[in-house]
Amino acid sequence: MESEAKEVEKVNILLATDGSEYSEAATRFLTHLKLGSEDKIIILYVVSEVPYEDEYHAQIMRVIKRVAPKILSSASDILKDVKAKVSVEEKEGYPDSTIGEYAAASGADLIVMGARGVRGLKLFVLGSVTRAVVNTSPKPILIIKRTEWDIPRKMKILFATDGSESAVATAKLLAAMPFYDDFEITVLNVQRSAFYDIPERFAIEIDDRMKEAVADRRKQEFAEAEKILEDAGNYLSGKYKHLQFLTKFGDPASEILAAAEQVKADTIAIGCRGLRGIKGMLGSVSRNVVIQSKSSVLIGKAP
Repeated sequence: MESEAKEVEKVNILLATDGSEYSEAATRFLTHLKLGSEDKIIILYVVSEVPYEDEYHAQIMRVIKRVAPKILSSASDILKDVKAKVSVEEKEGYPDSTIGEYAAASGADLIVMGARGVRGLKLFVLGSVTRAVVNTSPKPILIIKRTEWDIPRKMKILFATDGSESAVATAKLLAAMPFYDDFEITVLNVQRSAFYDIPERFAIEIDDRMKEAVADRRKQEFAEAEKILEDAGNYLSGKYKHLQFLTKFGDPASEILAAAEQVKADTIAIGCRGLRGIKGMLGSVSRNVVIQSKSSVLIGKAP
């Protein structure tokens, strides 16, 4: 495959932290990237606005403002050995909107944050701030979802693509990310046809003429998958040494999650509008993957 991948001269990362264990894991993740002296990491902590003006809430705000420098300092300490230029920023406002607005204003190439906020609900859901940023920010976002394991130096990434605009944006993002070239990338395309919605025990009801139509459609699906995978490979082959390609048939979200388990992916990369290009803030496929994945999730955003 002829590569279209290009190395960027520098990358500007916005690390949104709240001092939680998930934010700390997101900060540690950055120590495993191939960052240079021209790259930048801005550590952002947003002091939440308090919608009350009584003395009790004023005291809470004073405590938060005293804690904020410590949270920023803790993240800076984790990043002390990275080669990138690290700076800190403290803002006041509503965290979800402030993070997205600051990312746009600062020219960030990527937002990095933990999956759950300070409250850390013990449920298999994203924190409300993370969820809001994913839905509304025009910038790509990397959500770190696990805290109990050490991030390996040589990571495995599953890139789910359907060839859509958001998938192409995600391929370009992977090609530009400061990942090491020995990261293992599995490029996955999931083909879904009406036939796969028929339970297996009823498949015998399909007559021979229909079976021929299904076989013809299967050939078309394989050809379509091959083209999508080849296009994705053109963006990635000049960047990464270890590329493998995978075609699956069935429900996209289920197959993506199963493939992530199969290849032991540390991160799933996916376009923000799902495999069927749903014109919503976050498509059903990408939403299900973000919520249900045990792996971290890198979400590309279409221009």
